[in-house]
Amino acid sequence: MRVIIFGASGLVGQGALRACLLDERVEEILAVVRRPLNSGHAKVREIVHADFTDYTAIQDRLSDLDACLFCLGVSSIGTGEEEYSHITRDYTLAAARALAAASPSLTFVYVSGQGTDSTESGRLMWARVKGRTENELLAMPFHAYMFRPGYIQPVNGVVSRTRLYRALYRVASWLYPTLRRLAPDHVTTTEILGRAMVAVTGLKGDGPTILRVPDINRLGAGPARGAGRV
Repeated sequence: MRVIIFGASGLVGQGALRACLLDERVEEILAVVRRPLNSGHAKVREIVHADFTDYTAIQDRLSDLDACLFCLGVSSIGTGEEEYSHITRDYTLAAARALAAASPSLTFVYVSGQGTDSTESGRLMWARVKGRTENELLAMPFHAYMFRPGYIQPVNGVVSRTRLYRALYRVASWLYPTLRRLAPDHVTTTEILGRAMVAVTGLKGDGPTILRVPDINRLGAGPARGAGRV
């Protein structure tokens, strides 16, 4: 299986990349990045790309792909609706359209968020924008799955690129076992989330198209398939 990942340097993207590296079904990983990851892994092919609204320059490298794990995003905190929508919706749909043209049978996995508003009419700006993005992706010709995680605990060396979030995750890390026990339908880890994203690529349109935390934790349970190393 050939997988393309957007946002591989972010917290969710690191978990997705790790899952792909460990899974024997994934033979090649294309990581579309602004800056080199320098992963050094034999599976990874990096595509350094600047304009996330136009993929014309790399269109020829997007063919014969089996899956896309779209983990690119930005926090809504301190971000206006126009900018947030541009990054969250426009970047995602530009990639989706390019991939639909080049690899129409692929599976597109989009990481949204718990509380996303499918009606596109709620009070929360970020929830409306993500709801609209989800709806447009689900209307496209490929197999699409929307992931709506809640709290994501980084594990196995995964770290947020945002200094504030890194500090918050350090403070909250000791609470994770308690959160998992008291609110299992609201918490997961980067490891489980990454494995679930890889697992869903094999469903080819079966099952629910919107996956919430219980679905994610079920799909991501157990070790990665194979004996890969990171």
